Amino acid sequence: MRILQLCKKFPYPLRDGESLAVTYLARALSKLGNEVTLLAMNTTKHHVQVGKVKQHLSHYTAVHHTTLDNGVKPLHAFLNLFSSDSYNISRFDNEAFRNKLTILLKHEKYDLIQLESLYLAPYIDVIRKHSNAGIALRAHNVEHEIWERMAENEEVALRRWYLDYSARKLRKYEIDQLENIDLLLPISTIDQRKFCALGYKGPSKALPIGLDLTKFSFNQVEPETPLSVSFIGSLDWMPNIEGLNWFLDQVWPHIVRIFPKLKLEVAGRNCPQWLRDVQMKNLEIVGEVRDSSTFLLKHPIMVVPLLSGSGMRAKIVEAMALGRIVITTPLGLEGISAKDKEEVLVAKSVDQFIRKFRFCYHHKRHLPNLSSNARKLTEEKFDHIRVGQKLLEAYQATC
Repeated sequence: MRILQLCKKFPYPLRDGESLAVTYLARALSKLGNEVTLLAMNTTKHHVQVGKVKQHLSHYTAVHHTTLDNGVKPLHAFLNLFSSDSYNISRFDNEAFRNKLTILLKHEKYDLIQLESLYLAPYIDVIRKHSNAGIALRAHNVEHEIWERMAENEEVALRRWYLDYSARKLRKYEIDQLENIDLLLPISTIDQRKFCALGYKGPSKALPIGLDLTKFSFNQVEPETPLSVSFIGSLDWMPNIEGLNWFLDQVWPHIVRIFPKLKLEVAGRNCPQWLRDVQMKNLEIVGEVRDSSTFLLKHPIMVVPLLSGSGMRAKIVEAMALGRIVITTPLGLEGISAKDKEEVLVAKSVDQFIRKFRFCYHHKRHLPNLSSNARKLTEEKFDHIRVGQKLLEAYQATC
């Protein structure tokens, strides 16, 4: 098949979950004999020097990109309050991208065009005008749900109102676009059911994140392994900041009092200055790291204190593939069929997080099983070739 993959940001380097999901799927499709072309926005927020990474993109038949200033403009955001349009979406509606897509569709024939997230939906009209290809929407999240959950957790009334208002507009847009696609690819069966509840009646296939597991060296955590903790995630994504801030404020002071030698390192790109300025015992803010796997392998435990968000946490899958002990919330585990004390540790309150850390210290004999079970689950559920095969079956059945 000839596939055109549309992305709202350049999918390399592999710095976040979306990049992992996009890149490893494209590599799988290529290995399975398909021609995959990339058209991506190179945004100011996540700018990439494309010439320096092209050697890593040989799985694509062709690579195209346009520049987009997607920074939040306070005036535009304010004026959008008086519009029915979703500001979240309109920031990615770009004339240069529209023109480049039009040129590609006029000169090339594709069997399937895959939108990597709802933020590419503004270009459906261009696709329908210039191509007969099927359109698949890969829904990395139920987008409006992220904003709803942040609104629920927000204590400041004005910010809560704004988040809720944004969520309602985004929800309407998300529901409207479900009528305009040929195939829906939610990231999990949980999200698949949510989209059905929103009224989607067309073909769908739950398509999890897939990894090339040969790139992730398993390192089992042993009973004698000295314990330390990592957190890694994009530090400009509000659910990450929200969860990390809660963990540092509510949980970490108790942990270091009980385990005074335990250290936490926080990594992630676009680290805000206020976070760099945080001074806490046994806490180091390292900011962006060159290689996430190398960083994760330094620490037997990874914490993911997610309180809002949607979709699937790729960093959890990555950490499990490496054999890390993941401590996360039920929300962080959405879409990942792991069980508490079998492949991961699950906590949803301060007391429960404390108990999970106590478990790691007082029941070290169980850590090797947790570590190896986590790796086995990724091999069974999240291998990128298996995910790619499932996608091709869905393509062939629908388009």
